[in-house]
Amino acid sequence: MSHDDDTRKVAELIKDIRVAMLTHTDATGRLVSHPMATQEVEFDGDVLFIAERDSHKCQDIAAQSPAKVNVAYSSGGSWVSLSGTAEIVDDNAKLEELWNTFTDAWMEGGPENPNNVLIRVNADSAEFWDTPGSKATQVLNFVKAKVTGERLDDGDLVDNKVVDL
Repeated sequence: MSHDDDTRKVAELIKDIRVAMLTHTDATGRLVSHPMATQEVEFDGDVLFIAERDSHKCQDIAAQSPAKVNVAYSSGGSWVSLSGTAEIVDDNAKLEELWNTFTDAWMEGGPENPNNVLIRVNADSAEFWDTPGSKATQVLNFVKAKVTGERLDDGDLVDNKVVDL
């Protein structure tokens, strides 16, 4: 796979996962995680979340800007970990573009509320684990290992790669 193919693979794995876990360091230096709804995934590794400026997560990120963060995605047989930095972004046009009924259920005042902001995560690397083939293929690999007595190789179970973005 080329670098562009690897980047597309990461984007493909996370594009339909609605909720991710955003991990950052709080004011005391403790790692904390929050479930966040991904608003946009660009092929260059940036992801956007909508949040409230006065929330602890936004205050912590703003105080360390750019803050070191991790964003973890999981769905079915795929897992993705994005590592990078986050910043608070005031962009009313982008908020308006991304705002939807799901966001409206969680946030007050719509995109014109000055308390609603974007968190932009600029991922500099990603690691993914993806189970190749169908569930039947996975079961077949387990059965084969049991019958032959040969230990499964990680490559039999998952496609794993670190990608610099």
